[in-house]
Amino acid sequence: MSTQQPFLAAGANAAKAAGATAPGLAQYLTFQLGSEVFALDIRSVREIIQCCPMTAVPLMPDFVRGVINLRGAVVPVIDLHARFGRPAATVGKKTCIVIFDSLRDGERVELGLLVDAVSEVLDIADDAVEPPPNFGSAVRRDFISGMGKVGPRFVIILDPAKAFDVAEMAALCASALTVRKN
Repeated sequence: MSTQQPFLAAGANAAKAAGATAPGLAQYLTFQLGSEVFALDIRSVREIIQCCPMTAVPLMPDFVRGVINLRGAVVPVIDLHARFGRPAATVGKKTCIVIFDSLRDGERVELGLLVDAVSEVLDIADDAVEPPPNFGSAVRRDFISGMGKVGPRFVIILDPAKAFDVAEMAALCASALTVRKN
């Protein structure tokens, strides 16, 4: 039985259901990894839960932190620090798991993203989103769909289809298994 308590989920689901954005405006859930602020389109976010114990899965790459039981479903949790080539995340008081929908072979797959802290939901106008930079980012360029201008700063908008491509991550898991066998 899962003991996670979702928070912010009602707001995310309400925004999703209402289609609560004006034309030319999109809503993004922002979260922190270290000192950087990242964002995901709110329409792909299902809920946010407090960090909870995870079951480690043997022979997985470093970025697969483990799996959790979310209301009877097995949900893999991706450590974004490790996925982006950094040392594994250190769990703190504000660490949480963002549950979002991904697609694999046309089927919906739930994944959890371990993040340092969830910040807020921001409305960002389409014309305030710039293409990803050709240099200077600590994240693979193809993982970024754009850089959202929010006042004087930028928010890194992730492309979940690329950054959390289930097929690519499965291939990395398979190669990790092959390397460890040899």
